[in-house]
Amino acid sequence: MECLRTPDACFENLPGWDYAPHYTEVPDGEGGSIRIHHVDEGPSDGEVVLCMHGQPSWSYLYRHMIQALTGRGLRVIAPDLVGYGRSDKPSRREDYSYQRQVDWMNAWLVQNDLRGVTFVGQDWGGLIGLRLIAENSDCFARVVVANTGLPVPDAAMSDERIARVKNYRDNDPTPTFPEVVQAISKADPSLPEASFAYWQKWCWETEDLPVSTVVGGMVDGRVMTSEEVAAYDAPFPDASFKMGCRAMPSHVPTLRGDPSTAANEAAWKVFDGWDKPFLCAFSDNDPVSAGGDKIFIRRVPTARERSHPRITGGGHFLQEGRGVELAKIVADFVMES
Repeated sequence: MECLRTPDACFENLPGWDYAPHYTEVPDGEGGSIRIHHVDEGPSDGEVVLCMHGQPSWSYLYRHMIQALTGRGLRVIAPDLVGYGRSDKPSRREDYSYQRQVDWMNAWLVQNDLRGVTFVGQDWGGLIGLRLIAENSDCFARVVVANTGLPVPDAAMSDERIARVKNYRDNDPTPTFPEVVQAISKADPSLPEASFAYWQKWCWETEDLPVSTVVGGMVDGRVMTSEEVAAYDAPFPDASFKMGCRAMPSHVPTLRGDPSTAANEAAWKVFDGWDKPFLCAFSDNDPVSAGGDKIFIRRVPTARERSHPRITGGGHFLQEGRGVELAKIVADFVMES
C-alpha cells in the first residue's frame, strides 16, 4: 500500500495546538504497516477519554475540549483516522473502506492497551468508534455519542430507490457545495439515502476538496480566526493527500446490501444489551444527524434510563462551536458514573 505522510512542518505554529505527537504502527492489511497519530494529554493516571473525529476534520477539532477535560483531571487521547491529520494517507481510492478503518483502529486500540475508556465520537468518529466498542467492550466504561450514528440501511428498501441513488451518483452533474447543503438541510426523513448521495457524490468528484470550507461552513456558535480555519487544511498540502476525505463518504452504508451493513447490525446487537452508561449529546441545529439520537435512546437500555442534554447551536462540528460545553457534559458524565 502506497501512503503519503504530511511533512511535520505543516503542523508547526497552529493556533491552540502545541501538543506532542504520538505514533503507532499497525498492519495495513496488505503485508505492510501504516502509521496512526494521536495526542495524549493530561495526567497519566487520569481516567481516559478517547475522542474520535469525523470527516473531513482531524484531532485539531478537539483542541478546546482537550484543555477543558484535562483541567478536570482527565487524560485525553485523540487519534487521527487513517487518511486524516498526522496519520498516514493511503493514496488510492480502493485502499479505503469502512471495514479497513475499523480494522486499523482496532489494531491501534489493542497496541495502546487502553482500559476503562470513556468514548466520545462525532460523525465518522462515531461510526468507527461504536464498532470498536462493540468488538472490545471490556475496554470501555462509558459512551458519549455526539452528532453521529451507526447506520443500517432500510431492509425493505426497494430496487427502485436503490437504482435512483446509483443513477444519480453515476450520471448526474457534480453538485455544488451550496446544493449539497441545501439537499441535506431539506432531506426527506423517509429517503435519507437520496439527500446523502449529494454529499457522497460531491466529495468523490471534487478532486481538491476544500476541507476548511466544509468544516468552517458547518460550525455554529463561534467565529474561527483565519488561522484556525487554515489549520484544518494543514494535513493536506495538495490534492493528492485528500483521497480519504474524498473516498470515505461513499462507504457509509445507505443502500440495502451495502458493505458493512451486517457488521453494523452485529454491533447493534451489542448495544441492544449494553449495561454501561451511555449518553447522547447532540446539537439542536445539525441537519446531518438530526434525530439520530432517538435510535440510541430507544434501543440502548442505559440510554433509555436517563435524560440527555440537547446542546443549543454548535452546528455539525459542535466540538468547534460548543467545545467547552460538550467537554463539561463529558466530564460531569465521567464523574457521576
